[in-house]
Amino acid sequence: MENHQKLAEKLTILNDRGNGVLIRMNYIKKICADVKLRPPILTDKIMEPAIKYITKKFPNIDFRGNIQSLISIQRQKSEVMEATTSYYDSFLDVIEFRDHVYELLNTIDASQCFFDITINFDFTKSYLDLIITYTSVIVTLARIDEKKALVGMFNCAHEMTKGSRDPSYPRLSQMFVEYEHPWKKLTEEFGPHTKLVTAALLSLRMIYPRRNLPVEQWRSAQLLSLLNASATMLDPACCATMACEYLSLEVMERWIISKCSSHLRMTTISVILLVNNNTILGDNNLNAAVFVPAVGFLLCHSSLNSNPSSQELWKMALRSGLYITVTRDELLSIHKVSEDLFDGIKGYGKRVADIKECRDHAIAHSGALHRERRHFLRGALKELATVLEDEPGLLGPKALFVFMALSFSRDEVQWLVRHSENMPKIKQPEDYIDNQMAELLFHMEKLKGLMRKYHYVVQRYHIQYLAQFDALVLNDTIQNMHVCPEEESVLLSSFVSTLSVLSVKQVESKEEFDFRAVRLDWLRLQAYTSVNKAPLLIKDYPDLAKVMNMIQFHTKMVDATEELLQETSNVSIFCFYPRVFEKMFCQSSEQMTMKRYLMAFPSVCSHFHWCRHTLCPEEEEAIEKRSLRSCVTFLEQIASQTSAIMLEICAEQCNLNDQLLPKHCVEAISAARYRKQKKAVPKRRVQKEKPGGESLRKDRIITTNMDKMHLMLTEICSSYSLCSDILVYEHIIVPTEFLSSHLEIRLSEYVEWEKAVGKYVIIVRMANYNQTTQEIARPTELLAGVTAYGASLQTLPNYVTVDMARLLKNVLLQQTQPLDSRGVPTLTNFYTNWYLESLLRLASNSLVVHCPAMHCFVNQISDNNPAFRAEEFSDISELRALAELLGPYGLKFLSENLMWHVTSQVSELKKLVVENMDVLVQMRNNFDKAEEMANLKRMLTGGENLLKRMTIIGVILSFRWMAQDCLKEVLQKHCPFLMGPIESLKDCISPDTDIKVTLSVFELASAAGMSCDVDPALVSAIRSMQTEIYADNTSIDTEYKLSCLLLVFIAVSLPSLALDPNSSYSREHGGHNNNVHCLALAINHVAAAMLTVQNKNIEQHLKEFLLLASSALLQLGKNEQKAESKNRESVYLLLHMVRSHRFHEMLHGTVWKVNSATKLKFISTSRVSFILIELHL
Repeated sequence: MENHQKLAEKLTILNDRGNGVLIRMNYIKKICADVKLRPPILTDKIMEPAIKYITKKFPNIDFRGNIQSLISIQRQKSEVMEATTSYYDSFLDVIEFRDHVYELLNTIDASQCFFDITINFDFTKSYLDLIITYTSVIVTLARIDEKKALVGMFNCAHEMTKGSRDPSYPRLSQMFVEYEHPWKKLTEEFGPHTKLVTAALLSLRMIYPRRNLPVEQWRSAQLLSLLNASATMLDPACCATMACEYLSLEVMERWIISKCSSHLRMTTISVILLVNNNTILGDNNLNAAVFVPAVGFLLCHSSLNSNPSSQELWKMALRSGLYITVTRDELLSIHKVSEDLFDGIKGYGKRVADIKECRDHAIAHSGALHRERRHFLRGALKELATVLEDEPGLLGPKALFVFMALSFSRDEVQWLVRHSENMPKIKQPEDYIDNQMAELLFHMEKLKGLMRKYHYVVQRYHIQYLAQFDALVLNDTIQNMHVCPEEESVLLSSFVSTLSVLSVKQVESKEEFDFRAVRLDWLRLQAYTSVNKAPLLIKDYPDLAKVMNMIQFHTKMVDATEELLQETSNVSIFCFYPRVFEKMFCQSSEQMTMKRYLMAFPSVCSHFHWCRHTLCPEEEEAIEKRSLRSCVTFLEQIASQTSAIMLEICAEQCNLNDQLLPKHCVEAISAARYRKQKKAVPKRRVQKEKPGGESLRKDRIITTNMDKMHLMLTEICSSYSLCSDILVYEHIIVPTEFLSSHLEIRLSEYVEWEKAVGKYVIIVRMANYNQTTQEIARPTELLAGVTAYGASLQTLPNYVTVDMARLLKNVLLQQTQPLDSRGVPTLTNFYTNWYLESLLRLASNSLVVHCPAMHCFVNQISDNNPAFRAEEFSDISELRALAELLGPYGLKFLSENLMWHVTSQVSELKKLVVENMDVLVQMRNNFDKAEEMANLKRMLTGGENLLKRMTIIGVILSFRWMAQDCLKEVLQKHCPFLMGPIESLKDCISPDTDIKVTLSVFELASAAGMSCDVDPALVSAIRSMQTEIYADNTSIDTEYKLSCLLLVFIAVSLPSLALDPNSSYSREHGGHNNNVHCLALAINHVAAAMLTVQNKNIEQHLKEFLLLASSALLQLGKNEQKAESKNRESVYLLLHMVRSHRFHEMLHGTVWKVNSATKLKFISTSRVSFILIELHL
């Protein structure tokens, strides 16, 4: 064994190194071909003459001559050398790899090694892999068009910098020249190795036909079925070629194209092994040989004319398809390459004819064959996944079935991807289009998920299998060997001892297992015993190989399950065919029955990291971005489809709910009344169907649109069951979060409403707000629609795990702000604008009257009737609905806007006071002098304007009080345990409490909808108004004086209301027709707020106001004969309303000294005049 020359180690290392070099060459080819990624040194226009000269003269470039074309490199030699060094070193890696491959292949040839895929599987596979990897590297290198320019520029800069060319340049340039036509050179190189390569390829003769059976044979054998032989369901699955069954499909496709001639002999078909006998159809390994017969026989083509078996295997490979993979998305048109090569060789005319016949056969039949295979595998994998999910204990004995199923499926997926991107011109292109690919990928991911989930079950089963069966069988096999040298005997005995000590307790204690040493020793033993003059020849002991191959598989089931899953289910090829990947997703998403499998596409993106290599770190970031982009794109589209279906259901439910609104029953009530009165019911143009009629159906087969939408929702939500999260590199992606995000976006996104209006979100669109015509939906109707949407959305968690409560809170809370997170106007914004610009503006002009009796606003009978009925937007039910929609935050915004309008009116009031300041000061000092007061009153200007503005303030505050009261009711309903403490805290406030504490508590209570003696919002608005205008302390006294005189101005102006014919009191409305009853609320709140800001005694100043107001109103008795004062009784009631506030209630019992004669005259005027007597008593 000391003379084995470490063939196993060299094969392992060179294969890994070769894959890295191959990926590196492919990376260089891609970036040089991409305009956006090309090295800057190649795109610099200054370098163009030098690049053209080097490419033309390569490899004999005169670097020392005074060449004008190389001046650009001379000037930037350091930059050129730095830019091309990495590429130059990469090309040197190819030379180094080639030298080691030459050396190893010559050593193997000299050792006359034995190769048989069914016996020394790992050794043969590594040998064939090395040949294919080397060939792929050379072919890829030959396809790099810029290699001469890069190497020539580096060497030119090197000689200009160091005075001599790089030592490796002659060999490197010579290699480029030799491989201008790579296949010709490769066939020369592999001429000496024809014997061993052919022997290795011919070992596939018994494996390849089993893999290439038509679908009818698969069905008749019930391939991959666990149910066809229930009696043997618990028996372990095994076969004589165990190692061939889980061979990677990527390797298989590069060994043999999975396409078999329809002229297979029946003796070949009979080789099939059925699962009934605890054996399996060993066809996985055949695809691995595509590149070897197809390409291997190109390298060693002499055997095609001398060996019929070689010729037969070669033809089968050519009939398997049109393209084979060189690496990633680099393909080889095998028929064209073979034909071009053999055309130039004498005596190969028949082989060229065979190539044309095989190509025609592949074009005519391969597409349909693979289509049927995919159809079969979809059903087979579905059954297998269902059985194993129901009985995960079967994963132990039937684990091999899982890897076979994954391998078969991966084979078909990759074949379709290769050929659909390069579809031949045929009459039936549908053979290369699969709109059901999602189902196959889904079941592959499902099986992988089961293996990962129940890894403990698989591990426990195979630990027992290794210790209690494999170790015993291996020991018996060793004992029956006639010849077993000492060193080989020691190695085999170590296998037995390692397996014998295994126990279930190690699994239960979660001990880490590592059998890599055992598997490496088995590979070494294969290499030792495959050498021609070895003391122990493995070909003489096939039973030993069978047992060890089976043991190798069982050890992988313990510690390398993830590696096997990667080997058999890796479809990272999609990373390099993004267009095909996206096309397959779109085709599947268009199919109703495929929606439940769409989650397979983003899940496949987690495979992309398997295609990276440490020798090419530059592409790591690009692959990661591509993986994330593809995964996120697919999840976005799935979430978009799901949310669209869900919201369509919500819209339909909203329409159905709208039919139940009270406004739609008017016609039914009217018709019932006509029938009761025995009158003829008036005929209508369209007879409306009663709500609920859509649920009546005579036949269940008849499906409604709602049925179809619910079915679509069920189907697409089923896809979310595949996995709860997807790991892409180091990113954990949760699919349901995309759905939540999309629903939130769709509920808050721009949606086309009316071109004249613009775009609004779905919820806002339901409000039907039209800024031009000032139309808007009633709050109760909108609330009913939002409730219907919410109720429908709450059913989504029945299909998929989504936190719908959180989602609805996020969406609806945004509607309580003036703008949502995207800057879109919300319900709060629209309703605030509408109530201010429509309802309250009309109320300010007395076209709409505040009705305290009914707690709403009503329309005034006039010629200019508003376009809406005010009570339909301002009664208790509507304002409660408004409070439900806007919440405390929204009503706070509404309140702030109302306060802005109030402060603007207060500013105008102050201007009026300033204009009449001198007169008001005199009236304040002489209020008890009737004659002087009458003279001073004539000198006042703007009294009507003053009362008009105070009335507007009163209307605004009345509306706010109504809204606050409804908010209190809503909060009391939703959070009574929160309202109780707030109310108790408010009740603890007394007149002696510090004003800052009082305002803080009042602000809390006001936010909860409670009414307060001092309105904190108004106080804050007036304080901010004063802060903006004044900056010095002397202004505080001025503001105080203006506040006092404003009360005087209002008090002495009240009698003028009796002259207004609209000041009449309406018992029906409980107020005045011109809204002057709102003055009471305005006077109390404005006075309290202004005096609170100035930190003055509210009670004292309101006493003064009542004294002035009562004195002025008593003067109306003197004008009892005048017709213009006919509404004085209504004005008397106004003073009673002012007194009804709590501040005035505290004044009850205060006695004012008034002239007795004046008092008697007042008493005789009217019964209503007793109100003023109460004020004095």
